[in-house]
Amino acid sequence: MAALIPRSRTTPAPGAVHVPEWLPEERQRELVEACRGWARGPVPMRRTELPGGGVMSVQSVSLGWHWSPYRYTRRAGDVNGAPVAPLPEWLVELGRRAVADAYQDEAAGRAYRPDVALVNFYGAGATMGMHQDKDERSDAPVVSLSVGDACLFRLGNTEGRGRPWQDLRLESGDLLVFGGPSRFAYHGVPKVYPGTAEPSVGPATGRLNLTLRETGLPG
Repeated sequence: MAALIPRSRTTPAPGAVHVPEWLPEERQRELVEACRGWARGPVPMRRTELPGGGVMSVQSVSLGWHWSPYRYTRRAGDVNGAPVAPLPEWLVELGRRAVADAYQDEAAGRAYRPDVALVNFYGAGATMGMHQDKDERSDAPVVSLSVGDACLFRLGNTEGRGRPWQDLRLESGDLLVFGGPSRFAYHGVPKVYPGTAEPSVGPATGRLNLTLRETGLPG
């Protein structure tokens, strides 16, 4: 019954906008197929090793720039040394439309110039701890797209990992944009809800999350 109740767009914090069901089902399927291709390489999807020796539970792959803690490079020196796959122009345009729709500002959409995409796959038991997206030299918004199982997304404050925070349920097809005062807010995914995805749309199990960002780095 919950799926039959319309969900309205919300502004959980200044500069953060949640737009439910932004991606139509056909576009979600296209995104899943694209992610399957990117996961195969040239730099394959992997669990990132952290400087302290831990390993992230999510699997990830990057486009445009390769992200490794805590920097961007053109080659994946921590994986196989291969050059990162390019960021396709259709994905750049999708990001621009997302910003325009979220902020209801066409000029903001035209000004958005994402040059990196991070694709994260949350399999069984995978979570993401509270963190800031601060490896970029730009304060342009982060565009986040969800496909597959629903998750609990925790949007915190800019001062630390603790409270205050707000919990949002992100479903397949949802858009979340956070910029302005919320651009450097701590955020994380403490829980994914298995079995909540529409089988005909997303991966058979798990959650895909794609984020677009401007690195601010020279090309």
